[in-house]
Amino acid sequence: MTDAWVAARDAARVAGVELRPLTSVDDAERLNDVIVETWGGQRLDREVIRALATSGNVPWGAFADGELVGIVLGWAGVDDGGLHVHSHMLAARPGRRHAGVGYALKLAQRAQALDQGITVMRWTFDPLVARNAWLNLGKLGALVDGFARAFYGDMADAINVGERSDRFTVAWDLEREPGPRRGPVPVDAWVVLRAEGAGTIPHPILDLDPLHGDVVLLEIPREYHDLRVADPELGRAWRDATADAAEACLGRGLAGVAFLREPSAYVFARSDRASS
Repeated sequence: MTDAWVAARDAARVAGVELRPLTSVDDAERLNDVIVETWGGQRLDREVIRALATSGNVPWGAFADGELVGIVLGWAGVDDGGLHVHSHMLAARPGRRHAGVGYALKLAQRAQALDQGITVMRWTFDPLVARNAWLNLGKLGALVDGFARAFYGDMADAINVGERSDRFTVAWDLEREPGPRRGPVPVDAWVVLRAEGAGTIPHPILDLDPLHGDVVLLEIPREYHDLRVADPELGRAWRDATADAAEACLGRGLAGVAFLREPSAYVFARSDRASS
């Protein structure tokens, strides 16, 4: 396996940034500037950021020309599976998105965790944000293993206000080389939810065919945020249909093992069918 810090710094070089730990009071203020620019209506207490940094949960920043352009932060957590890192926030300034900054920051967070003897990372994300699905499953190789409706309750930030805070939970095996883990998707894979066209109300198929249900596709809109602004009723229909379909897949013992950019779809399968 490639050295974790070498992989992180190589990814940062490709993204045109430098990775640095964020440990000072001034760093905490700069970190909050990125949070506000990303979400609006959210800030973290400076004291919390400092406490994280001094308790072994150091946030990481991506810098370009001396400016902080991206951040990632989390903390050590414990669940039934034992010790893991819970990754809580990942953000890049608008002009630096879709350029590999988030990927480099996740690899830095991974390298730090491995240095500390932690081999699993967990986090949540909105199942309807395709670009995050691609980063989490397509580039990093995490697995979707849980789902909750209204995970955070009502949220007031600019991105989530008025939106039900449904979230997937994912697990990332940090000892595995980052990258996609799926094999070829069968041509007859069952489609539990299909994005048939603009303005079409989605209808999930919840009674999964036992003959074709070991690998299923769950399609989502490519740009959900644009869709919900243009047609709030259709956005709510997609929110409900995606939740119903996700619950059906996970309830059948399937895990989200991949995300396909074309046709903007999750691949759910028995996790032992995912290639390592």
